[in-house]
Amino acid sequence: MKPLMNAIDEKLLALLLENGRESTSSLARKLSISRSTVQSKISRLEQSGVIQGYSAQLGDEYASKLVSAHVLITVQQKQTAQTNIKLREIPQITALYAISGDYDLIAVVRTETTEQLSRILDAIGNLDGVERTNSSLILETKLRR
Repeated sequence: MKPLMNAIDEKLLALLLENGRESTSSLARKLSISRSTVQSKISRLEQSGVIQGYSAQLGDEYASKLVSAHVLITVQQKQTAQTNIKLREIPQITALYAISGDYDLIAVVRTETTEQLSRILDAIGNLDGVERTNSSLILETKLRR
């Protein structure tokens, strides 16, 4: 079976993840391939589902001022689906992961103030189906890709 991506595709994807608005000409220069090859590779990655879409990314200066936390969540088994729907409705939750271990979920929460974070943590804890939570503030980002 032929792999979905080769080494150039992986480098292209990494560049697009870093800056999804980078021009094909610039990508072509960085990858030492033609502009038309970059365009066809991007089209193939989009059509195959490797690239699903493009979105806005927060600026480093703004993002560094946000208060971020990882919130571990235990959910009552019979209410998992409903609880997940309610958690997705909270816009300050930027990611939600199902995990193994003592907790069922990890939510990544980003707010502008600690007061807002406190309100969001209360809202999460008060959702039907949430048994318990455990929160950790993110003090500093050492690596983000």
